[in-house]
Amino acid sequence: MISIVVPAYNEEKAIPLFFNEIEKVSQKIGLEFEYIFVNDGSKDNTLQVLKSLHQDHQNVHYIDFSRNFGKEAALLAGLEQSKGDFVAVMDADLQDPPELLEEMYSLLLTGEYDVVGTRRVTRDGEPAIRSFFARLFYLMINKISSTEMIDGARDFRLMTRQVVASILELKEYNRFSKGIFSWVGYKTKYLEYKNRQRVAGETSWSFWGLLKYSIEGIINFSNAPLQIATYSGILSSLAAVIFIIVIVIRTIVYGDPVSGWPSLVSIVLLVGGMQLFALGIIGQYIGKIYLETKKRPSYIIKEMK
Repeated sequence: MISIVVPAYNEEKAIPLFFNEIEKVSQKIGLEFEYIFVNDGSKDNTLQVLKSLHQDHQNVHYIDFSRNFGKEAALLAGLEQSKGDFVAVMDADLQDPPELLEEMYSLLLTGEYDVVGTRRVTRDGEPAIRSFFARLFYLMINKISSTEMIDGARDFRLMTRQVVASILELKEYNRFSKGIFSWVGYKTKYLEYKNRQRVAGETSWSFWGLLKYSIEGIINFSNAPLQIATYSGILSSLAAVIFIIVIVIRTIVYGDPVSGWPSLVSIVLLVGGMQLFALGIIGQYIGKIYLETKKRPSYIIKEMK
């Protein structure tokens, strides 16, 4: 059996289209499919659409959160409830090509791979600034983190039950699935495809939302920002020593002490800004520790069928 885990936030228009497309693929593969839709606090009629699908199809299940907990929580909930021998993670907007499932399943059957993922090779239709920062993120994270993340890799992947079990062993509250998928390892094959547009609805990801998400990934999988704060402090101290030496030498040679408040204010602002920058980085890590120690659940289920 293949379990299809689908996080859904305001996807009332896309879900019926998605279900019909996956059903076509399931008939080609010839296996039983289990659908697990996770309603992440949608504000439209997503829940009603899921209930209707559940009534008409016994293999369709849904999880309804008490509020919006985010995509990471929805993925976790879906994986925990999945029962299939193979588990796929997909978005409901059909930007993840359903027809690739057949090839993904065939590759897993060879026994050579444990995971078959997908990777976008183009970003057609995406705003240029978003594409630029996406590439910049992958460039940075692969430089500062020991966990490799593939540029353009999507959450859309088909995994064996063993891989899913390993992912679920990671109990952290602050989750970044792209990093977690890579961190657990296993032999992975990536299928490339060109970017697709949504079939219906609008994306819930804004530029600032994606920027915040990328910062979460950097903090979760690298301590480089802490090292940056340390190096900034060292450089600031060295610069201060150099300035002091220059002032002393100039006073001895020219008998004219450096005067003027602009230079003094500039130095104070520079040092103060670097201190605040370092404190901000440390604060981000402390905040993560604070959330982890609270031991709050990643999500709360209001209804599940």
